[in-house]
Amino acid sequence: MTLPQRIEHIVSHGLAVLHPCVYADLGAKSQLPEIAADLEKEIALLMPNADAKALVADFIDRMPEVKRLVETDVQAAYEGDPAATSPMEVVMAYPGLYAVTIHRMAHELYRLKVPIIPRVMSELAHSKTGIDIHPGATIGERFFIDHGTGVVIGETCVIGRNVKLYQGVTLGAKSFDKDPVTGALVKGIKRHPNVEDNVVIYAGATVLGGDTTIGHDSEIGGSVWLISSVPPHSRVYNKPPAPTIKEIQ
Repeated sequence: MTLPQRIEHIVSHGLAVLHPCVYADLGAKSQLPEIAADLEKEIALLMPNADAKALVADFIDRMPEVKRLVETDVQAAYEGDPAATSPMEVVMAYPGLYAVTIHRMAHELYRLKVPIIPRVMSELAHSKTGIDIHPGATIGERFFIDHGTGVVIGETCVIGRNVKLYQGVTLGAKSFDKDPVTGALVKGIKRHPNVEDNVVIYAGATVLGGDTTIGHDSEIGGSVWLISSVPPHSRVYNKPPAPTIKEIQ
């Protein structure tokens, strides 16, 4: 198998651990040993000077917290969408939940400084859902992406608790600083916005910049372009255009 195929195999085991009611076979044993064995092989190949066994043990220790966070995401989606008939439906049919579940696993590997694997995991979710979440993004509990297609969340985003995004939202960067001598892009700096607790961002909105913060309990309207911070309890929207209506003869 190729590396992406092997990582997809690891992801499938992870989904079985986090959503056993949907992704695990009836009566199946825990998939954690398989995840640990497969991850250890891949990390040993990618990081020959690292202690792969210790890194994997750390990741496995974090899985209960990942599961807790994912359960809050399921509940947020169920409570936040009147079309959702049950938490089971959310797990089985909501692409936002699928993408966020994989992100939560990838983010822990990113925090452990494991190369390549978390990025490939995020691209597996991206290819299936159209939702692009960089594994470096920090996301609080009860996160819900409704519909989801076209959502982009950058590496240095920090998102608080109980945040809801609709389709087509971009949490991105303004422009990229360059080294004055070499002209190469400067890496490792804060480029993407902060979104505080209890924020809703509606379809097609774009929020850019590492120094941009959306204050808690705010609403960002559809198709808004925002490159500066807004205080808590803000409502940001565009002036509605006046439509022209003509009778068809």
